[in-house]
Amino acid sequence: MKNLITRALTGIVFVGVLVGAIYFHSIYFLIVFGMITGLTLWELCGLIRIGEKHLLTRVINTAGGLYLFIASYLFTNGITGGSIFLPYLLFLMYLFVSELYIKSDDPIRNWGNAMFAQVYCAGSFSMMNFLLAPKITSGQNLPVTLFLLSIFIIIWLNDTGAYLIGSTFGKHRLFKRVSPKKSWEGFFGGLVVSMVFSYVIYLFAPEIPLYKWVLFSFIVVIASTFGDLGESLLKRTLQVKDSGNLLPGHGGMLDRFDSVMLAVPAAYIYIEYVIIQN
Repeated sequence: MKNLITRALTGIVFVGVLVGAIYFHSIYFLIVFGMITGLTLWELCGLIRIGEKHLLTRVINTAGGLYLFIASYLFTNGITGGSIFLPYLLFLMYLFVSELYIKSDDPIRNWGNAMFAQVYCAGSFSMMNFLLAPKITSGQNLPVTLFLLSIFIIIWLNDTGAYLIGSTFGKHRLFKRVSPKKSWEGFFGGLVVSMVFSYVIYLFAPEIPLYKWVLFSFIVVIASTFGDLGESLLKRTLQVKDSGNLLPGHGGMLDRFDSVMLAVPAAYIYIEYVIIQN
């Protein structure tokens, strides 16, 4: 009971902070999600042993990813041009050259881990800025926060529906090798709940046909499920239960944002090619 209360309170505060950051879409978003980007990167670097022997390497990897997030924010809000990304390219070059001097036993692993962290964490969080870019919604007079806020709500509803249905009726394992507790019943339960929510989104944005919102929810659920399973595979490979202990009752930052890592890019592709273009 104590753990349940702790988990519930942490969850309420967590959701409130994220919704507020997305809804107001200002310096508040930059600060909150900048911190999340940095903390998630720092956590992942620790898990995959970036900077295990040289702490500065971990610091630089985290700082580089944070810079990408900030640069994306400035670019998508029209504050700077594309040249803002040039220092990040220098950072990527540094990651390659630095291995010549670190004298690691396995530089190839270090290169791979560093690039994985940048793409997986920094890339996904930075792409949120593109979902909040004015050009995404300006052509259809939609709230600028609509898509990103909808992604998070769909993921939360999917997780809730999957847990309730799965814990009650779950018998057939979804991916036993990676996540033994997840079931097909839970997956479809979460999917149905999320797709029903599509109608609620449609009520706020009838400019977009209902079937496109239903497909939007479907894509987010599929991508977020793979994101969740991918992080489970990462933890199982590293033989850890949680990615960290920063959030009481919820584990680490990566545990809370694993679904987002694939849902954001998948949703962005769909929005660009289906919703905006048509």
